[in-house]
Amino acid sequence: MTVQAFLPLFTGKWVVIKDGDDTGRDLYRRHYSRRIYQDGRDPMLFVGPGEKLVMLTPCARALFAWRRFISNDDQQGINCAVFRNEGAGLSSDLIREADAIADERWPGERHYTYVNPRKIRSSNPGYCFLVAGWQRCGTTKGNLMILERF
Repeated sequence: MTVQAFLPLFTGKWVVIKDGDDTGRDLYRRHYSRRIYQDGRDPMLFVGPGEKLVMLTPCARALFAWRRFISNDDQQGINCAVFRNEGAGLSSDLIREADAIADERWPGERHYTYVNPRKIRSSNPGYCFLVAGWQRCGTTKGNLMILERF
Protein backbone atom coordinates (compact mmCIF):
# COMPACT_ATOMS: atom_id res chain seq x y z
CA MET A 1 0.00 0.00 0.00
CA THR A 2 1.38 3.40 -0.97
CA VAL A 3 0.55 6.43 1.18
CA GLN A 4 1.11 10.00 0.04
CA ALA A 5 3.49 11.65 2.51
CA PHE A 6 1.52 14.91 2.80
CA LEU A 7 -1.73 13.24 3.86
CA PRO A 8 -1.98 12.38 7.54
CA LEU A 9 -3.99 9.18 7.95
CA PHE A 10 -5.47 10.13 11.31
CA THR A 11 -5.61 13.64 12.70
CA GLY A 12 -7.74 13.45 15.85
CA LYS A 13 -11.28 14.25 14.77
CA TRP A 14 -10.68 13.43 11.09
CA VAL A 15 -9.48 10.45 9.05
CA VAL A 16 -8.34 11.12 5.49
CA ILE A 17 -10.30 9.18 2.86
CA LYS A 18 -10.39 9.18 -0.91
CA ASP A 19 -12.98 10.94 -3.02
CA GLY A 20 -15.33 8.12 -3.93
CA ASP A 21 -15.17 6.36 -0.55
CA ASP A 22 -18.49 4.54 -0.05
CA THR A 23 -19.15 5.91 3.45
CA GLY A 24 -18.21 9.45 2.43
CA ARG A 25 -20.42 9.22 -0.63
CA ASP A 26 -23.37 8.08 1.51
CA LEU A 27 -22.99 11.15 3.76
CA TYR A 28 -22.60 13.39 0.72
CA ARG A 29 -25.84 12.04 -0.78
CA ARG A 30 -27.68 13.48 2.24
CA HIS A 31 -26.10 16.94 1.87
CA TYR A 32 -28.31 19.68 0.40
CA SER A 33 -25.72 20.59 -2.23
CA ARG A 34 -25.68 17.11 -3.76
CA ARG A 35 -25.82 17.28 -7.52
CA ILE A 36 -28.49 15.03 -9.02
CA TYR A 37 -27.99 14.28 -12.69
CA GLN A 38 -31.02 14.29 -14.99
CA ASP A 39 -29.91 11.07 -16.66
CA GLY A 40 -29.97 9.28 -13.30
CA ARG A 41 -26.27 8.43 -13.06
CA ASP A 42 -24.65 8.38 -9.65
CA PRO A 43 -20.97 9.24 -10.08
CA MET A 44 -18.36 7.48 -7.96
CA LEU A 45 -16.50 10.73 -7.16
CA PHE A 46 -18.45 13.41 -5.29
CA VAL A 47 -16.07 16.31 -4.51
CA GLY A 48 -15.43 17.62 -8.01
CA PRO A 49 -12.29 18.40 -9.99
CA GLY A 50 -9.16 19.98 -8.56
CA GLU A 51 -6.76 19.24 -5.74
CA LYS A 52 -8.76 17.86 -2.81
CA LEU A 53 -8.58 16.58 0.72
CA VAL A 54 -11.55 14.50 1.87
CA MET A 55 -12.03 13.56 5.53
CA LEU A 56 -14.42 11.50 7.60
CA THR A 57 -14.73 11.29 11.38
CA PRO A 58 -13.78 7.90 12.89
CA CYS A 59 -17.44 7.36 13.84
CA ALA A 60 -18.43 8.05 10.19
CA ARG A 61 -20.99 10.70 11.19
CA ALA A 62 -19.29 13.71 9.62
CA LEU A 63 -17.72 14.47 6.24
CA PHE A 64 -15.51 17.41 5.28
CA ALA A 65 -13.93 18.05 1.89
CA TRP A 66 -11.45 20.75 0.93
CA ARG A 67 -10.99 21.57 -2.72
CA ARG A 68 -8.54 23.83 -4.52
CA PHE A 69 -9.81 24.76 -7.97
CA ILE A 70 -10.48 27.71 -10.25
CA SER A 71 -13.89 29.02 -9.25
CA ASN A 72 -16.35 30.56 -11.70
CA ASP A 73 -16.85 33.58 -9.44
CA ASP A 74 -13.16 34.49 -8.93
CA GLN A 75 -12.94 33.23 -5.36
CA GLN A 76 -9.35 32.58 -4.30
CA GLY A 77 -8.16 30.00 -1.79
CA ILE A 78 -9.23 26.61 -0.56
CA ASN A 79 -12.92 25.78 -0.81
CA CYS A 80 -14.89 23.81 1.75
CA ALA A 81 -16.73 21.81 -0.89
CA VAL A 82 -18.89 19.93 1.58
CA PHE A 83 -19.38 19.72 5.33
CA ARG A 84 -21.99 17.43 6.80
CA ASN A 85 -22.28 16.55 10.47
CA GLU A 86 -24.81 13.94 11.58
CA GLY A 87 -23.83 13.86 15.25
CA ALA A 88 -20.04 13.52 15.33
CA GLY A 89 -19.65 16.37 17.81
CA LEU A 90 -19.87 20.13 17.83
CA SER A 91 -19.77 21.38 14.24
CA SER A 92 -17.64 24.42 15.09
CA ASP A 93 -15.01 22.15 16.69
CA LEU A 94 -14.95 19.90 13.64
CA ILE A 95 -14.57 22.95 11.38
CA ARG A 96 -11.71 24.35 13.49
CA GLU A 97 -9.80 21.09 13.22
CA ALA A 98 -10.48 20.85 9.48
CA ASP A 99 -9.14 24.42 9.20
CA ALA A 100 -5.95 23.42 11.02
CA ILE A 101 -5.44 20.47 8.67
CA ALA A 102 -5.96 22.70 5.63
CA ASP A 103 -3.55 25.28 7.07
CA GLU A 104 -0.92 22.56 7.34
CA ARG A 105 -1.55 21.35 3.80
CA TRP A 106 -1.96 24.80 2.17
CA PRO A 107 -0.19 27.35 4.44
CA GLY A 108 -1.37 30.96 4.20
CA GLU A 109 -4.38 30.23 1.97
CA ARG A 110 -7.81 31.76 2.47
CA HIS A 111 -10.58 29.27 3.29
CA TYR A 112 -14.03 29.87 1.85
CA THR A 113 -17.35 28.15 1.42
CA TYR A 114 -20.79 28.75 -0.02
CA VAL A 115 -23.99 28.41 2.01
CA ASN A 116 -27.45 28.32 0.48
CA PRO A 117 -29.67 30.04 3.09
CA ARG A 118 -32.82 28.83 1.29
CA LYS A 119 -31.86 25.18 1.84
CA ILE A 120 -30.81 25.38 5.48
CA ARG A 121 -33.31 24.96 8.29
CA SER A 122 -31.38 27.28 10.59
CA SER A 123 -32.51 30.85 11.12
CA ASN A 124 -28.80 31.73 11.12
CA PRO A 125 -27.28 29.96 8.08
CA GLY A 126 -23.57 29.29 8.42
CA TYR A 127 -23.66 29.76 12.19
CA CYS A 128 -21.29 26.85 12.89
CA PHE A 129 -18.69 28.41 10.56
CA LEU A 130 -19.12 31.81 12.24
CA VAL A 131 -18.59 30.25 15.68
CA ALA A 132 -15.45 28.56 14.28
CA GLY A 133 -14.01 31.98 13.40
CA TRP A 134 -15.22 32.47 9.85
CA GLN A 135 -16.97 35.64 8.62
CA ARG A 136 -19.51 36.57 5.97
CA CYS A 137 -17.91 38.25 2.97
CA GLY A 138 -20.62 38.54 0.32
CA THR A 139 -22.99 36.65 -1.93
CA THR A 140 -22.75 35.05 -5.34
CA LYS A 141 -24.88 35.97 -8.34
CA GLY A 142 -27.07 32.99 -7.42
CA ASN A 143 -27.59 34.40 -3.87
CA LEU A 144 -25.35 31.91 -2.10
CA MET A 145 -23.75 33.32 1.01
CA ILE A 146 -19.94 33.33 0.92
CA LEU A 147 -18.10 32.74 4.19
CA GLU A 148 -14.33 33.00 4.61
CA ARG A 149 -11.48 32.53 7.04
CA PHE A 150 -7.95 33.88 6.66
